[in-house]
Amino acid sequence: MAIEYLGLSSLNGPLAVLEGVSGAAYDEIVEMTVNETQKKLGRIIEVYEDKAVIQVFGGTENMALRNTHTRLTGHPMEIGVSPDMLGRTFDGIGNPIDGLEPIQPEMRLDVNGKPLNPVAREYPRDYIRTGISAIDGLTTLIRGQKLPIFSGNGLPHNELAAQLVMQSSLGDDSDETFAVVFAAMGVKYDVAEYFERVFRESGVIDHVAMFINLANDPVVERLITPKVALTVAEYLAFEKGMHILVIMTDMTSYAEAMREVSSSKGEIPSRKGFPGYLYSDLASLYERAGIVAGRKGSVTQIPILTMPNDDITHPIPDLTGYITEGQIVLDRTLHGQSVYPPINVLPSLSRLMKDGIGSGFTREDHQAVANQLFSCYARVGDARALASVIGEDELSLIDKKYLVFGREFERRFVGQELFDNRTILDTLTLGWELLGLLPREELDRIDTKLLDQYYKPSEDSDREMNR
Repeated sequence: MAIEYLGLSSLNGPLAVLEGVSGAAYDEIVEMTVNETQKKLGRIIEVYEDKAVIQVFGGTENMALRNTHTRLTGHPMEIGVSPDMLGRTFDGIGNPIDGLEPIQPEMRLDVNGKPLNPVAREYPRDYIRTGISAIDGLTTLIRGQKLPIFSGNGLPHNELAAQLVMQSSLGDDSDETFAVVFAAMGVKYDVAEYFERVFRESGVIDHVAMFINLANDPVVERLITPKVALTVAEYLAFEKGMHILVIMTDMTSYAEAMREVSSSKGEIPSRKGFPGYLYSDLASLYERAGIVAGRKGSVTQIPILTMPNDDITHPIPDLTGYITEGQIVLDRTLHGQSVYPPINVLPSLSRLMKDGIGSGFTREDHQAVANQLFSCYARVGDARALASVIGEDELSLIDKKYLVFGREFERRFVGQELFDNRTILDTLTLGWELLGLLPREELDRIDTKLLDQYYKPSEDSDREMNR
């Protein structure tokens, strides 16, 4: 039975404290009426003795200690879900903001998800094609994986996110249903408008469910947005048998909202002022990716976060790296050279890549080509360091060839146009063309049979070296 209380004991930022409460539960949703007209929702985030601390969605504007009625609903926050959510745009807590009719839900689900027995998980195998060579070829995304993108302020992570939504697929020969759930947290209005416009103009909006939390929206809504998006993704994947890619940007905005609310609660801060439970909170989101035994669908995550001061040891990317299966790192130097996407392949990796590529998945030479490209590009760094000391003209012939390889690798393999959607065969063919710039004896990571089948020395190698 729902219980209603009159008045509040205190207000502090986005938080309200209610005293004399009985039967309140952590994460329970409350309905608040301000001045008998304005409706607000809140969530109980702390209960002690007869007091309940409530996060107020929409903020505590116009609220006072005596003009608020609070009603406990007796259940956690839920969202009505339906396949009709694809092609629609919602705010951070799941209300439609596209001017269309409200969703008629098939069922209502707890946004916190259900605990998943690890034994019920299936190991991720098949890959998701993004059409981006630096990802598909070197840090392959696997269905059910969580693979974050580490970016920085001013880097083109928004463009990359839009390209991933537009181009990602299960491959040309797949007949399974694929869709995208896109969650944006703390973005500016022009960024939100950019995402919606690009998705609509590219024709992919019909298989995208968008959840937008703007920078001027209340911070407590920002804490709910990824949970709402992941709940919809789980429903589409495990109830409707779809393969869902969840893209969440920007997780830094989410973590900073958590820090602000934690400070309002008077909690003792940990590293950089973030709460001590930042790790477990991020894990509760990231671990909602995966494949469940006996179910057709899958949930794959690409969280995007901006590293403050490009510091990869900052708590947000640091803890994210512990939880996820690899990372894709964007590089400011490459961006300064007009390379898009500016992916630095050396610190980037996909820990599940090895089990979703090769014969039967992509092509039998994929792993060998990736290993060799990594090895050769690492050698480029050594050659560049040496050239900075003694000058490029004094380098040995082979070091000059590596410099040519490095320039072409960054320009042609890593770099590609915003709407350039490459197949995995295009990517592997381009990889072999670049390896052809080097002598065969330098390719020590590839089996002889594969070299005999695919390696062709480039006639342009010497010409490029003399440019």
